[in-house]
Amino acid sequence: MTEICVQQNYNTMQHLSEQEIIRRESLQKLRELGIEPYPAAEFTVTATSTEILEQFTAGSRAFQNVRLAGRIMTRRIMGKASFCELQDSFGRIQLYINRDEICPEEDKTLYNEVFKKLLDIGDFIGVEGYAFVTQTNEISIHVAKLTVLSKSIRPLPIVKEKDGVLYDAFSDPEQRYRQRYVDLVVNPQVKNTFLKRTKIINTMRSFFNEKGYVEVETPILQAIPGGASARPFITHHNALNIPLYLRIANELYLKRLIVGGFDGVYEFAKDFRNEGMDRTHNPEFTVMEIYVAYKDYHWMMDFTEEMIERVALALHGTTQVQVGSKTIDFKRPFKRITMYDAIKEHTGYDISALNEDELRSVCDKLEIHHEPSMGKGKLIDEIFGEKCESSYIQPTFIIDYPVEMSPLCKKHRNNPELTERFELMVNGKELCNAYSELNDPIDQYERFKDQLALSEKGDDEAMFIDHDFVRALEYGMPPTSGMGIGVDRLCMFMTNAESIQDVLFFPQMKPEKKAEKDSIDVYTTAGIPAEWAEILQAMGHVRYEHLKEIKYTKLHQELCGYKKKNKLELAAPSQDDVKAWLGQ
Repeated sequence: MTEICVQQNYNTMQHLSEQEIIRRESLQKLRELGIEPYPAAEFTVTATSTEILEQFTAGSRAFQNVRLAGRIMTRRIMGKASFCELQDSFGRIQLYINRDEICPEEDKTLYNEVFKKLLDIGDFIGVEGYAFVTQTNEISIHVAKLTVLSKSIRPLPIVKEKDGVLYDAFSDPEQRYRQRYVDLVVNPQVKNTFLKRTKIINTMRSFFNEKGYVEVETPILQAIPGGASARPFITHHNALNIPLYLRIANELYLKRLIVGGFDGVYEFAKDFRNEGMDRTHNPEFTVMEIYVAYKDYHWMMDFTEEMIERVALALHGTTQVQVGSKTIDFKRPFKRITMYDAIKEHTGYDISALNEDELRSVCDKLEIHHEPSMGKGKLIDEIFGEKCESSYIQPTFIIDYPVEMSPLCKKHRNNPELTERFELMVNGKELCNAYSELNDPIDQYERFKDQLALSEKGDDEAMFIDHDFVRALEYGMPPTSGMGIGVDRLCMFMTNAESIQDVLFFPQMKPEKKAEKDSIDVYTTAGIPAEWAEILQAMGHVRYEHLKEIKYTKLHQELCGYKKKNKLELAAPSQDDVKAWLGQ
């Protein structure tokens, strides 16, 4: 035998582990028995594990004819009767399977061969039966019929628990994020996080709908990436022969709808920014933006407080939420402080009247890195980010930003050097950003030109001039307040997640590294016969340097077991042979 492999329909060769080989053999044996391991027919489910565990009691006549489906997660084979654990979408429940119950006729193949030998942990089955309580007082299902629904040909990680301690947990973050499908199966708390995420979004949506605001959809592919200062992803439209951008924000389209006559619109949107990745940033992320006519940023602060408080109560029944080692209280009202006052409080510098050169001098004194391309707004943002942001643990509105930092925001009614803008800080991070929206088309155009000047200085996050948006404002937009909130970050706070990857089903990852494999020559040079070198690689020992780290007695035992299991017509190597191969 030269190599154990399987031909996939996408034309790649995959080396198989011993367990994978056995499962594929079981798959074939099922078909030889006339059992289709991937049937097409519907299997009707009439109850869930949770319903039965919560509602059934000993002596009850409920759940006496039920159908459940799910994965086999544990098995205890005991002669004519066995137990296994079935995991459905809601939880786990024990099954009692008796040979003579599921095989009432003389043919006992379904139990003796299929259940005991050909089914594995991870396989999907459907069962019919009735609920009862075992002698150990465990609610279980007495199975009368069993149907194979899907054969698993790759073993799941087996997570063991004893006295509340987990062993062999599937806990490596990179594996969990890459193989979220496995993570969800073996780590039930992960699914709970995403159910909470759904509840957060539904609570927000209900809140907006109760107010009479309209949920809308706006373009993801945009000719001009507007609404935020960020580096966009660029693509190309072949039919139109034009560059397009994945949106960095949906703000400008939503405000066009306010121009068009909607009083209030909102959108849960996927935005994309071609920037760094860390614990709190993913290049693809979910935001909610809402715009309401005839309102200002004072009204929006009250509205935002009410929304977030409602989310906390819906999810936890209290406004106090545990975030790491801290308790965050989302009870209204939240603290409010101007940006200039925040900077003065934490640095001792009053920067309200400083020009760009003077701000650079302050940055130097505070040892804050800055670039020549940075304008006044970026310099102030750097000072706040470095020296102030992390101090705001409890929900705090940072208000009245300098006009240079807010090209889409209305100037402050009492100070034209400021804008009517707030950001909500929670646990040292920005959660929301909101304005009294700029609706003066001439002022807006001048602000866009200022951004263009920054772009010419080398700021690759400066905004483009959106002439169509200016044209929309020229038709008139009523006084409006808008707010955007990072849904992923809100979910992190509300579920006590340490990383944004924990609240995204499939976060962006670096390309998966494939294990490098030595050529057969490397093994034969060390004295290993070519036929055994190929078998060693089929067993997963694809690097000779790693192979040498294994104790020769253990490897000899593995080789003999593999030879026997796969009925290889090769003379088994002696312990001395294996010792020489490894140079031990």
